[in-house]
Amino acid sequence: MFDKLNAVETRYEQLTALLADPSVQADPSAYRTHAKALAEVQPLVDRFRDYKTVVTEIEQTRELAAGDDADLRALALDELKTLEARRDALLAEIKVLLIPKDPNDEKNVMLEIRAGTGGDEAALFAADLLRMYTRFAERQSWRIDMMSLSETSGGGIKEAVLMIEGRQVYSRLKYESGVHRVQRVPETEASGRIHTSTATVAVLPEAEEVDIQIDPKDLRIDTFCSSGPGGQSVNTTYSAVRITHLPTGLVVSQQDEKSQIKNRAKALKVLRSRLYDIEMQKQHDAMARDRRSQVGTGERSEKIRTYNFRENRITDHRINFTTYRLTDVLNGDLTELVEQVVTHFNSEKLKQATELGDDDQAGGGKDRGRSTAPAGS
Repeated sequence: MFDKLNAVETRYEQLTALLADPSVQADPSAYRTHAKALAEVQPLVDRFRDYKTVVTEIEQTRELAAGDDADLRALALDELKTLEARRDALLAEIKVLLIPKDPNDEKNVMLEIRAGTGGDEAALFAADLLRMYTRFAERQSWRIDMMSLSETSGGGIKEAVLMIEGRQVYSRLKYESGVHRVQRVPETEASGRIHTSTATVAVLPEAEEVDIQIDPKDLRIDTFCSSGPGGQSVNTTYSAVRITHLPTGLVVSQQDEKSQIKNRAKALKVLRSRLYDIEMQKQHDAMARDRRSQVGTGERSEKIRTYNFRENRITDHRINFTTYRLTDVLNGDLTELVEQVVTHFNSEKLKQATELGDDDQAGGGKDRGRSTAPAGS
């Protein structure tokens, strides 16, 4: 772990030097790229440097605690407890910061809610979930844009699709995907019998615009005389352009301008737009497959969470967490539940990363020799 931290610190120093380079400062694109990379590693580097400082202070304090002065020794022992607690806290923060980041965490999301098993009651529950996530988003000061909404005659919804925009939306909502189960007595149930119904939730990161890079080797460009009205220069000069994109077979022709250069630029713009449309369709197909894998079939047995109205209880079955604040949660106070789930899955990621690190250490320890980790690790 400390080898990785030292490498990150070295990278941080390199980025700092690059940002001070006049040639980088003169290139806005390069400067933004390096500044973003610096911002990503700075929290980890700051914690690591704090950790090293505390480790040094611990070593110095231990020397004082071993001295002959009884009063100074007592003060040093008290200080040592504080420093060791600080060291352990910093180490815990560092481990969390070392968890590989999901590249989608900063993205906006497309949230899809659909009624599952349970007829009208499932549609009503889907409406409850829509209200819950909408109010939670409002509490976070996120922007909500309803993309589509299909309602039922009884006040429920068949499906709702909304875009939620803001800081770290995906990182907060990504674990909400799955089958949500409700247990309650429907208003139409005269006998008071509890019904079990489901709704499905899918949280998809917003698809970014595809940056279309066209390799000149993939293009065949033909020129010809323009046809139709436009005067002598249009009909007698080779100003018209036909561009064929060889990998896809797309063909674009442009002859509106008298200049071949302008026609070529327009044709390339049209070609890029058409290629972009193809790429976006691929993304949409991938998102559809992702949504199907997230929500399953909507059967009760696939539940990730149960909402029990009689007990005012919500249980997340993935992390064995239960809260008896169902009313508050459905009114948008989802913070505790979201944080419990995020913390659980981050801990799992950290555990996996640690196990991989242990495997690497076991496999290559003999060749690398002794670790050079700071004291107190």
